[in-house]
Amino acid sequence: MNLVSELDLPAFDYTAPDFSADRYHQQLAETRQRGWLAKSPLAYIVLDHDAGEFFLRSRKTAFPGRQIAEFFGVTSGPLAEHINANILNLSGEQHRRLRALVGPALTPRAADRWRPVMRGFLESLWARVAAYSGCDFVAALARVYPSLTIATVLGAPHQDAGRLHIWSTGVQRQFDIRALETSRDEIERAVTEAEEYVTGLLEARRAAPGDDLISELLAAREERGEGVAGGKLSAAECVQLVVNLLAGGIDTTAGQLAHAIRLFADHPDQWALLADDPGLVPRAVEEVLRFEPVTPFTARICLEQVEYRDVIFPPGTVVAVCAERANRESEDGESFDIIASRDTRLLTFGAGTHYCLGANLARAELEEALAFLAPRTPGLALDGPAQLGGVEGIYGIDKLPIIWSGSSKMSPNHGLVPDVL
Repeated sequence: MNLVSELDLPAFDYTAPDFSADRYHQQLAETRQRGWLAKSPLAYIVLDHDAGEFFLRSRKTAFPGRQIAEFFGVTSGPLAEHINANILNLSGEQHRRLRALVGPALTPRAADRWRPVMRGFLESLWARVAAYSGCDFVAALARVYPSLTIATVLGAPHQDAGRLHIWSTGVQRQFDIRALETSRDEIERAVTEAEEYVTGLLEARRAAPGDDLISELLAAREERGEGVAGGKLSAAECVQLVVNLLAGGIDTTAGQLAHAIRLFADHPDQWALLADDPGLVPRAVEEVLRFEPVTPFTARICLEQVEYRDVIFPPGTVVAVCAERANRESEDGESFDIIASRDTRLLTFGAGTHYCLGANLARAELEEALAFLAPRTPGLALDGPAQLGGVEGIYGIDKLPIIWSGSSKMSPNHGLVPDVL
């Protein structure tokens, strides 16, 4: 057995000033050739699928949100309180109870019931750009579509979707180590504003329940009562759960959808296949999630000594599971191919007890978007370089100029969706 700190490991520093998202795949691949483990300034990076799944599923590890926040001096105030209450940072009975309460509203069947709503938003957004044969896809669709969807799921007014996206982006930056160091005040302001908004939304839904997730959470709270052991949902827990869903359900899906379109613009033969055969849509979504995950790294901290592959990880050791390398371990894993047979369990949404709550909703949104867009954008291509975000937190795209051949000949239903961004 060897202490991990005593190993001669390759370095992978994604905090370095010269690090860039457009070449991080190559850097990771080169690092992986030297072994399954690397070191970075804040964590040991796990580059192997089996090892990654081991650390994600281990009961001896936990999400290190509190520890990372403390490292950057976030020990009190609204942001510290939010991080402390975030479901990602909870464990044991409290974590199981909260997941059991919100889980039924996010099953595959529950996500499917929102598909007609998703199609309506896509039709309305498409109507604004169809005749131009080009657009900045991020501004025109990728940001707006999941914002409207989450607003509907939560029971928020559609005109608030723009604000929801801004808060989602801001709150999610708590997982970006650069942002924690340089933009703490902005993150804290986003958390505060989001919590105040959600509190008001809960009060509105309590007075007038609807067919939405917030109304379901409030019903569960009333049914089980507040403060009853083993079952309850307090007012503070309600707020935190909704803020977590808001933060995790917009920025991530927006980024993943933008990456999907970028990938297909770079692989026109794959886009043509998808347009010809809508049955390929679920496989196409899985391939996008596999090839370009918007969560390239997922952190865990060892709660006690962990031994794996003759390596000792002492208590307090932080590891960053690299979904990007893990997902590409399959045969011909470096190729983007929607018809290839893949059997690797993706780590894009994590694994174990903290597997992403919104995974089913995200898949449904991505499927509906690709099914809608593929037959309407023949000849999809980039109309300039994409502006890529950083990979330290959520790996998104800030700008994606695209063009396609001719305007749509279809007549989509121009539903009434207000300008939201």
